[in-house]
Amino acid sequence: MKLLRTFTAVAFILVSAHAWAQANAPLQSIPALDVSRYLGRWYEIAKFPNRFQKKCVSDTSAEYSLLPEGGLRVLNQCRLENGEMEQALGVARQVGGNTSAKLQVRFAPAWLSLLPFVWGDYWVVDLDAAYELVAVSEPKREYLWILSRTPTVDPSRYAALMQRLTSMGLDLNKLEKSVQHSP
Repeated sequence: MKLLRTFTAVAFILVSAHAWAQANAPLQSIPALDVSRYLGRWYEIAKFPNRFQKKCVSDTSAEYSLLPEGGLRVLNQCRLENGEMEQALGVARQVGGNTSAKLQVRFAPAWLSLLPFVWGDYWVVDLDAAYELVAVSEPKREYLWILSRTPTVDPSRYAALMQRLTSMGLDLNKLEKSVQHSP
């Protein structure tokens, strides 16, 4: 019996150490992002709660399009409790080469764009081959968005994504599912 307790304690310590190491390892983005395939509308499936989406109750989406001067136009929108749609218009830029999955987004006015603190990290950390299901986070793992090309996701694909995100050290206990109505 003593041997069993010792084995259980050692196993618990090893599992805890592995989880701690994963949560403290640097978060990695996917190796490459084809921005032209990423363009278009994405529906929010789940997210870590955050201050800038506090008033959103449903139908949250993001739409990406190319800007003539380079970079991406970002149009985020959601439905408020009173039924109105709220929109936030921003821009995104890739950090690194033209296949980098590390982006920065800004929703502040253009004249503030030289200030580094108006830019937020937007890293694609998981993306399926068909560009239909994506997870976006940032180096500190404080934010997470699960986005899909459709308002709903197959439960088995979602569960597989959750396993991959857990292995990256993301705390999925904070994740809240988003409400989507059919478009």
